[in-house]
Amino acid sequence: MPTFEEIAAFVTEKPLATAVIALLSLAGLVLAFLVLRIAWRAVSWVFSRYVAPRPVEDVLTVVAASIATGVSAQGMWRFSGDVLGLDGPLRLLLFAFIEVAIITSAVRARRNMRENFSAGIDGIAVWALTCLTAVLSSMDARSLPEAMFRLAAPLVAAWLWERGMAIERHRIRGTGRINWRLTPERLMVRMGLAEVSDRTASDVDAHRRLTRVALAAKRAKALREGGASERKMRAALGRLDKAMDQAVEHTGLAVDASRQEALLAQIAALYNTSALIDADPRVPWEVQADHHPVPARPALPPALAELVDDEDEDIEVLDTTPQVISTAERAARMRAAREFWDRQIEKGIVPRTVDIAQEIGISLAAAREYRALWKLEPQAHALIEALYQQHGIVDTGAFPIIADDGRVLTSKS
Repeated sequence: MPTFEEIAAFVTEKPLATAVIALLSLAGLVLAFLVLRIAWRAVSWVFSRYVAPRPVEDVLTVVAASIATGVSAQGMWRFSGDVLGLDGPLRLLLFAFIEVAIITSAVRARRNMRENFSAGIDGIAVWALTCLTAVLSSMDARSLPEAMFRLAAPLVAAWLWERGMAIERHRIRGTGRINWRLTPERLMVRMGLAEVSDRTASDVDAHRRLTRVALAAKRAKALREGGASERKMRAALGRLDKAMDQAVEHTGLAVDASRQEALLAQIAALYNTSALIDADPRVPWEVQADHHPVPARPALPPALAELVDDEDEDIEVLDTTPQVISTAERAARMRAAREFWDRQIEKGIVPRTVDIAQEIGISLAAAREYRALWKLEPQAHALIEALYQQHGIVDTGAFPIIADDGRVLTSKS
């Protein structure tokens, strides 16, 4: 490194060169400042757009999967050079083609999950390509520990991706894959150490004491009806009196009407246990001998009879042959039908089945299924109820809507 005297001598001897060097240094500092500023803004934008809105576990999953993918790519770099004999730019372009395919399949699988609620074939491709790159990179290992490490790295990345997909699947569907029958909570409930409901300790104690009173009363009643001896009756009545005293003392039975009703309900159920033998519960779907048919629907006003008489099945909308469409196309048609339904409901019109089928281009069966679900929503149900209350029109899936001024409104109006 030159000393201060040497630098001063150089400046004195060559002032022009010194000025040029100073200008170039200043320009370099300005350029470095601009580059750092642009890089800072780019990093801030990426962080605010993609990192900040995500949970911490998602960010850590992406970081760990990127590290594991880098390890796998380094193994493929050595494999392409040692086994395939690639070198130079060709090696640089071709060594990580499997890793790029894995990332592409993972992105497609996530999009399928958001649109069709399933990862589909792309989810299987992620695991297949991961196993392929793990095996290939481990084949060029120089020792067994290195081979095991190169096998594990891609599988770790795939596992982290799978767990992220499982969380997103649960977030979209609202359900998990499986409900385990053996869990710590169920074991605690089975052993009597936990409660199934959210009852407090006082509620549990009150219920237990009231149950003791009811059971003691049942035993005393059974002994009396069976002609038990006076000694047994005195003992049973003593237990009943003791249980009643504790219930009155600890549960407020004398002043709490709800617990008085609960005790009477338990006693009534225990006293009439034998009545269960003669119970004749009817199967809901079995037709009974005294079955009465449902009353006929109210007659429609004459002005609307002609409109309502036309059933959906009598109108030919599309080809009657079964439609074979993909999952994505089915989801797109359902979204389009939902948008059409919402627009009509906002206008005060409940679309008919045939209107949905004609507007979207779907079958009557699909339109009828969508309509049966959506008409139960509060806004549509209120329109249907108002139509029935004001004009006596029952929802058959093919009725019109009547405005306040008496005009008949359909989706065509």
